[in-house]
Amino acid sequence: MQGDYQVISTLLPLENPDHLEARGIHVVRTDVTKDVSVKELKDFLQKFTGGRLDILINNAGICYTMPATDTEIPNVEKMFAVNVFGPMRVVRFLHLMLIEAKGVVVNIGSIGGICPFVYGSSYNASKAALHHYGNTLRVEMRPFGVRVVNVISGEVSTNILKSDHGRSLPQGKWSSTADPAPMGHTDTRAESVFYPLNEEFQKHVHRTPNAITPNQYAEGVVKEIVKRAPAAWFWFGASSTSIRMVDVFLPRTTWDWLFGRMFNLRKLADGLPSQIKL
Repeated sequence: MQGDYQVISTLLPLENPDHLEARGIHVVRTDVTKDVSVKELKDFLQKFTGGRLDILINNAGICYTMPATDTEIPNVEKMFAVNVFGPMRVVRFLHLMLIEAKGVVVNIGSIGGICPFVYGSSYNASKAALHHYGNTLRVEMRPFGVRVVNVISGEVSTNILKSDHGRSLPQGKWSSTADPAPMGHTDTRAESVFYPLNEEFQKHVHRTPNAITPNQYAEGVVKEIVKRAPAAWFWFGASSTSIRMVDVFLPRTTWDWLFGRMFNLRKLADGLPSQIKL
């Protein structure tokens, strides 16, 4: 029991539950990419809660860091299966419980879904999709007394970035006509046009963000979502306020200048071989 709530957390089969169970949190093994697994979660909740769900937090997420021009679609499909289709599937199975409780759906979004953070085009797209899904869900669920909150998260010091460790830019022979390798295979034929920034890219995927702690993040989010009228979009976490201000008050092309300087993109103009300059 956490305050006035019974807290239930989902974990994948191989994840260690000790840190959750030590706090009295119930753990259910669930894969949000599979109907059968989410159906099992629904069956558990019906027995455990009597068919009521006060708060649903869609927090499952993975990342994929790569320039848009080097994106491998199978990696993006895997990410969308978790980041976008996962929340959709969970809401599909559990919406009647939320209506019964006049509960709250919380979608954990990201500032990446707002600003064009470099090397994050695919991840940014998944979060932007989640934001708009939640935006529409809020309108549709309002007649049933269910509230929906999009959390526009700044950086939080979680393990999500570790999945990118070891990721590298495609390196091979320069050619303006080379085709990418087949999907799912390492591209060794066409070097990335971003390869002049490979050293910077490696530092980026291994970075330690200037972020708030998971506990700070959880406390701030919970404080908001238990309100009688929580914000439809709740901006919270490192850099979220500055991102919001730029997005609201400055031209879209401000990002071009800001991220161009932050990621040293001017270096690319001198990095392309003459035969592929257009």
